[in-house]
Amino acid sequence: MSVDAELAAWLDRNAFSLDTENTLAGELLPRLAAGGLLGAGLAVADGGAGGDVTDGVEAIAAASEHSVAAGFVLWAHRSYIEYLLQSPNAGLRQALLPDLLAGRVAGATGLSNAMKFLSGIEELQVNVRAQADVLDGMLPWVTNLRWQGFHLAVAVARKHRRGAFIASVAHDDAGLSRSADLDIIALRASNTAGVTLSGVQIDAGRVIHPDANVWLPEVRPAFLGLQCGMSIGLARRALAEARGRLAPGRQILTEPVIALTSALVEQESNLREGLRSGMFRAKPEALFKIRIALADIVMQAVGLELQSTGGRGYLRASGASFGRRWREAAFIPVVTPSLVQLKTALAAYRESGAVA
Repeated sequence: MSVDAELAAWLDRNAFSLDTENTLAGELLPRLAAGGLLGAGLAVADGGAGGDVTDGVEAIAAASEHSVAAGFVLWAHRSYIEYLLQSPNAGLRQALLPDLLAGRVAGATGLSNAMKFLSGIEELQVNVRAQADVLDGMLPWVTNLRWQGFHLAVAVARKHRRGAFIASVAHDDAGLSRSADLDIIALRASNTAGVTLSGVQIDAGRVIHPDANVWLPEVRPAFLGLQCGMSIGLARRALAEARGRLAPGRQILTEPVIALTSALVEQESNLREGLRSGMFRAKPEALFKIRIALADIVMQAVGLELQSTGGRGYLRASGASFGRRWREAAFIPVVTPSLVQLKTALAAYRESGAVA
């Protein structure tokens, strides 16, 4: 999959702005919708373009080749859509999908905390009051909280009894407040902020799934797999830039560029196969390893781009695009679940004897 020419030109023209400021934050999602990326991997009956979740991964990769800020927004939005697709709540899905697919309203995953909870890393940060379906809590880092409107998936702990559920809240819910954009060093147009819930009222119609412990392992492969699209797209672009600069004097880099390109293709294949077969549901550690490997490939790829560019990479005029990709690459290891969290989870699997 490739981004259509109009969207590609807009992303290339504005990639630096999308990375360093939030001026175009409100325009980004509608642009991605107009470029046909929001429906990738959704059934035609649901309003999508057909295919499966691997087509969603490829759409995120295609956007990320031009701008990881765009890929990041698309990942958050497409992940929320995936939650609706994997929800038994058909009414909620039918009510929200049209506006989501048109880019009129944003979808925010909000389940990074839940994925860490699933791996035993932290407790859920949103709770339901004992006396009613009223939510309280705080999510300090959520992406795609578009000021023009958003829906947000949250995992909710039942403090008064065992278990947790997944709910959808919205920007205009009484008791929900969005912070100012976080002061992040890159990806500034991604509408990344914190959310506080204080007495947000919901009903059964906004429950994505009643049992988080059952549902989260089912949706985790899509959540992480779609996230891998950012790494794939950024690595592809950095390697393409490096290949384009293998002039005399830098041909020593030819072999490592070829080898790293081959490694990237292999991990992409492993990801597609695992997502299509459903293997990652039973063996999430295999997906963790792919995510870690892709992050390593990204860092090597931007390193090769720098070596192929030389000192020109440090000049503002000639090195602006490389500097942006360097900042984008620095984000890949820390996006939740971070590499440290994934490696911690893998270590726990090994200690339990679940991983060879």
